[in-house]
Amino acid sequence: MIIKEIESKTILSVSQVYRYVINPYRGCQHNCSYCYARFMKRFTGHREAWGQFVDVKINAPDLLRREITRKKPGKVWISGVCDPYQPLEAKYLLTRQCLEILAQNNWPVVVQTRSPLVLRDIDILKAGRDFEVGLSVTTADESIRKLFEPGAPPIKDRIMALDELHKAGIRTYAMIAPMLPGAEGLAKILAGKIDYVILDRMNYNHANWVYRKYGLEDKMTDDFFYRTRRELNSAFTKVGIE
Repeated sequence: MIIKEIESKTILSVSQVYRYVINPYRGCQHNCSYCYARFMKRFTGHREAWGQFVDVKINAPDLLRREITRKKPGKVWISGVCDPYQPLEAKYLLTRQCLEILAQNNWPVVVQTRSPLVLRDIDILKAGRDFEVGLSVTTADESIRKLFEPGAPPIKDRIMALDELHKAGIRTYAMIAPMLPGAEGLAKILAGKIDYVILDRMNYNHANWVYRKYGLEDKMTDDFFYRTRRELNSAFTKVGIE
């Protein structure tokens, strides 16, 4: 893993998902096999494989303090092409500092992560005017998680984080995307821990080799995704989750 401290030119960027996005890091230590953010290498010039480098934008909080005064308020996504709570965040605190600035200025925020490290910042998340937190949870089967997401935190730790955030009064959601084998078991373990759920299928091919290596090709089919979506929608409806 090659870690570099860099100074970015900007931090509060326009997003196609929410109005803005903040990526305190370029690259991600989690190195999920299916990660769509691999396309970033076309723009960064890195020769290392995706998941083998992280650039730390050490001036992110300073940039945000300046940029937030120049732009019209809008919902901020943290983050789009990195995990804002990947292990390096424990040292650098960039996500925490950015959240503090956004909370002080009453900007709405959507956090998306795979890491229970988000619980460290529960004080800021509770103080924010319109903050919500989502954890990506792609399967209920830990053995499947290890195949596709070997560098990411265990499923039980993500579920625990959602539970604690929800109990603290923070609006929470689960991002079941992509729907991996075993995703159909998530409704039961997420019940009472989230306010809503986002479902999406595997619509890119980076992890095809994992399916083939472990004989999971039948879980790549349209039938699997449509059937799993129906099962999850039905199960979540029964427990009162959107």
